[in-house]
Amino acid sequence: MRLIAVNVAQPAPLVDDRTGRSVMSGIGKRPVVADVVLVGETNIMGDGQGDLVAHGGVDKAVYSYPHDHIPAWMAEIGYGEGKDAPFGENLSIFGMTEDGIHIGDRWQWGDAVLEIAQPRWPCFKLGIHSGHRDLPARLIASERSGWYSRVVQNGEAPVEGKLALIHRDADAPTVRETFRAAKGQLPVEAALQIAARPALANCWRETIQKRYAATEPVSG
Repeated sequence: MRLIAVNVAQPAPLVDDRTGRSVMSGIGKRPVVADVVLVGETNIMGDGQGDLVAHGGVDKAVYSYPHDHIPAWMAEIGYGEGKDAPFGENLSIFGMTEDGIHIGDRWQWGDAVLEIAQPRWPCFKLGIHSGHRDLPARLIASERSGWYSRVVQNGEAPVEGKLALIHRDADAPTVRETFRAAKGQLPVEAALQIAARPALANCWRETIQKRYAATEPVSG
């Protein structure tokens, strides 16, 4: 998995050009110009979030987005190419997608170690940031979600080079499978097995469990 860029931003007003209203957001990220960054428990140094209820925290410390998807986005809506962090991602990466990344995977990035915690379910801010109001809905439909990682080892990490897979559970679900479970598109048993994964972020565990609560098999 190759790094294209490492991106950070402090919260700033994100203005809705239709209404003139603004919200604070850290989605407008720009590439880091230093050679290395310091990766902490909840952030890459220099990064921040405008809404700490819905964004940020240990299970959303680092957001990665695969630029393998950019050709498809360009073909569909003309978006992504030539724009810094088009999806508000910390790590713009190439060489892996949601089908090849598994919940609980651990990736070595310099001295830091990242553990895959959850897919990304986009909010309305992505639509404002991109200028494509339907992009959140398109991302959900396409399941090109990217993924959030928690930081299990802090440290310095380079802004160029590769991330190396150092641990994977053999039966761990992929990010795409997890996303599909949250959408209610998997058999109940498979979905609840995903929800039971210890490495899955609690918010996604609860979402999946609630989605399938009415169809959960009853024993006895």
